[in-house]
Amino acid sequence: MVTINQKAIFPIGLGTWHMGDDPQKRTQEIQALRAGLDYGATVIDTAEMYGEGNAERLVGEAIQPYHREDLYLISKVYPWHASREQLPICLDHSLQRLGTDYLDMYLLHWRGNIPLVETVEALEKAKQAGKIRAWGVSNFDVADMEELMRVTNGQNCQTNQVLYNLSERGIEFDLLPYMQQHQLPLIAYSPIAQGDSLGGHLTEQRVLQEIAHQHQVDIFQVILAWCIRDGQTLAIPQSSSVAHTISNIQAGHLQLTEEELALIDALYPAPTNKQPLAIL
Repeated sequence: MVTINQKAIFPIGLGTWHMGDDPQKRTQEIQALRAGLDYGATVIDTAEMYGEGNAERLVGEAIQPYHREDLYLISKVYPWHASREQLPICLDHSLQRLGTDYLDMYLLHWRGNIPLVETVEALEKAKQAGKIRAWGVSNFDVADMEELMRVTNGQNCQTNQVLYNLSERGIEFDLLPYMQQHQLPLIAYSPIAQGDSLGGHLTEQRVLQEIAHQHQVDIFQVILAWCIRDGQTLAIPQSSSVAHTISNIQAGHLQLTEEELALIDALYPAPTNKQPLAIL
């Protein structure tokens, strides 16, 4: 389990990027989300950006049979909506699309031109109004986090969601240590590199194939288990397939040995210098 805002959460959640846009896939996507919840996930991560609200609408439909308190809903606000005036309006729209009266976590999707002090003020007001339980950020590097922490109430940030997977380990050099120092859990997006479509050639690696065979799992489960290995990371893979979603959730129970982690490190070494923050 990973703890976010004093709540213990199963370390694999459900991402929804690219979901909700194709009416022909709607039933399948809803079934995939529900399968994830039925197999132990509690987190669904979405954003107003995803399909311009279509993903939130899809999630709203998918969660109807479930008790709201059993779920952990995360959404995100566009940077240009993160102002005193716009943020509460956009938050209300997200809540309406999701069919709920609060979010467990609301994230600033990436840095924009609106001063952080204004965004934090708006987020704190939303929290005081009971419309969000907590807030965080996404796609923030160390300098962004340091600036945020200097802002009044900036220390109330509860997480940072960034791209992190076996072929994108750059944050381990400085951002991850910074977050650990400040007891901020990581939310990892694209934790299986969008089904290994980002050029990392993960599924071709014999070492990963052998580890998967040893545990009688597939390679993507090994990659997910690696991603959450520190107990302070929530991974949010996205899948529109029921079978793949169930497989992703089951990876949350897979423990890799120290020897296996060392073999993986040799294949995809940790960074030895500062890397630009990877963003999709």
